[in-house]
Amino acid sequence: MSSSRLAQPIIAASAAAALLMASACVEGEGPGSGSDGELETLTIDFATYNPLSLIILEHGWLEEELEELGTEVEWIQSQGSNDANEKLRAEAIHVGSTAGSAALLARSNGSPIHTILIENQPEWAALVANPDSGVSSVEDLEGASVAATLGTDPYFFLIQALQEAGQDPSAVEVQNLQHADGRAALANDDVVAWAGLDPIMASAEADGAELFYRNVDFNTYSVINATEDFIENHPDVAQIVVNVYEQAREWALENPEGTAEILAEYGNIDLEVAETVIQERSNFEVDPVPGDAQYQVLSEIGPIFIDTGDVSSQDSIDEALESLFSPEFAENREATTAEGSEGGADEANIQEDED
Repeated sequence: MSSSRLAQPIIAASAAAALLMASACVEGEGPGSGSDGELETLTIDFATYNPLSLIILEHGWLEEELEELGTEVEWIQSQGSNDANEKLRAEAIHVGSTAGSAALLARSNGSPIHTILIENQPEWAALVANPDSGVSSVEDLEGASVAATLGTDPYFFLIQALQEAGQDPSAVEVQNLQHADGRAALANDDVVAWAGLDPIMASAEADGAELFYRNVDFNTYSVINATEDFIENHPDVAQIVVNVYEQAREWALENPEGTAEILAEYGNIDLEVAETVIQERSNFEVDPVPGDAQYQVLSEIGPIFIDTGDVSSQDSIDEALESLFSPEFAENREATTAEGSEGGADEANIQEDED
């Protein structure tokens, strides 16, 4: 990957542009669909919180596997689960990366998506404070200002932590900031704490910030979602996506150091920080098939949506949870054997924000 690309994070297209793209689509067709029903372009996201997507992008495996179908690949970066959900709802992408909690929230609110794969079981969220803040426990957050990205795992991590500690979430002022902006707000003492997300959180920790509350059980898996239209009209492409993810998962297990190097490049972070994320806070050995384990975790998260006002009824949550998973793709997965290209990510079609 070129150093010029690493110098500045790739910013995804705005939601407004995504909506325009969606409105331009013919009814019943997703973006990139040809008149004959074949998928001309697969639009898929990559994210620093989804290391397997970075491996796939870096090696060019997906482009190689889809070449026979005549399908091109367009990559768009997601800055967080909320960002990916916006793009999926607007049909600006066919496939997107979120936390399990964010996927359930989106479907509960009518977004036609399904979880087709479990990417990772990370401990990627925790509560973070500066060492001189005076904050050392969740109880210290009462009446405080805390940065968090609404609709993402770190936000729901914060709510669960407050409830566990017997604190009223309404007594905490939540500053709705995207993950990188939340870290900046913490560094500038604009907030007393931040509900952080790796790898940004690990980088902040390396700079001296403290993870004052951790609980792996409050993290809700890293999942891959796809729109219903894409799954119904292009199941062959959806299966290839899952198969390439399986190749990436096996590669990550065999090459933890290489995975950390790729994350360090894309995340513009130190290699030691990336190694912490990959070797200490990621679990690629988790079963990729969405099923009972995720159902149980999300069953605990669902009522929080009602408490926070994010969903209007428990019935909507129950219906979403019953229909969220499409496990058949992961059940039928078979790792591809793509060799990729020397150009890798430098030759990939990556959509950047032109604003």
